[in-house]
Amino acid sequence: MNQSELAKILKQVQSGVLQPDQALDKLKSLPFISLDTLRLDSHRELRTGQPEVIFSEGKTTAELIDAVTTLTGSGQDALLTRLGPQAASEIADALPGFQIYERARAGVGYAAQDCRPTLSGSGTVAVISAGASDSQVAEEAALTARIMGSEVQTFFDIGVAGIHRLQEALPHARQADCIVVVAGMDGALVSVVAGLVEAPVIAVPTSVGYGASFGGLAALLGMLNSCASGVAVVNIDNGFGAGALAAKIGRRASSGLSIDKPEPEKENKETFASNTQ
Repeated sequence: MNQSELAKILKQVQSGVLQPDQALDKLKSLPFISLDTLRLDSHRELRTGQPEVIFSEGKTTAELIDAVTTLTGSGQDALLTRLGPQAASEIADALPGFQIYERARAGVGYAAQDCRPTLSGSGTVAVISAGASDSQVAEEAALTARIMGSEVQTFFDIGVAGIHRLQEALPHARQADCIVVVAGMDGALVSVVAGLVEAPVIAVPTSVGYGASFGGLAALLGMLNSCASGVAVVNIDNGFGAGALAAKIGRRASSGLSIDKPEPEKENKETFASNTQ
């Protein structure tokens, strides 16, 4: 359930179209829906502006099908991350509307029949990957941001070994509310991008590289030690985390929210004036 759905229910109660007991019946799934082995957070979108997401590893295909059916039935898109090919195929056979995103290692059950994300208004996100080998993680970040309402542009295979390729992406990336940079090996692309743009940069180290990369640890440490400011770093191969954070930043940027500082109390102003005379 999201804010617009809850507001609709409250207005219907106010106008008398809906009785209080009927409203309670509609709200009975808050804050979670209990299945046999899972508890799905039906309150998350209302609290955080982002829907429930299912990490697929360690769950049976039957559990995943049940989760997708339940979430889409409640009006939410169901994003399944780290989804294996066998489970993806079986879910698609059971649920014809289920969409598989092979490169992102993910699948989505869309609540809308046209397979468009139900969320919108989360600003713009640019996703840049250093090499083609990093594209799985980059695709996961891009898909996550789209499901969470962002407009996303992707730019792949732009590494520091051929840094001139970045020039094509920069004009577009500079228009984004947030930029996700995905890189393995030395992770150097993050510092380059962050030094050329105004938007915040989310760095995603990948486990791509030879032995001395230590499964992405070298890229992680390089990104944490970036000499460019305005960089945040997520865990190794965590495209989902980067996409979710980018969407949150984009939502705040596009909403134009600001924090107004309270005015000092009048008596304090007078006291200050009298003390300075």
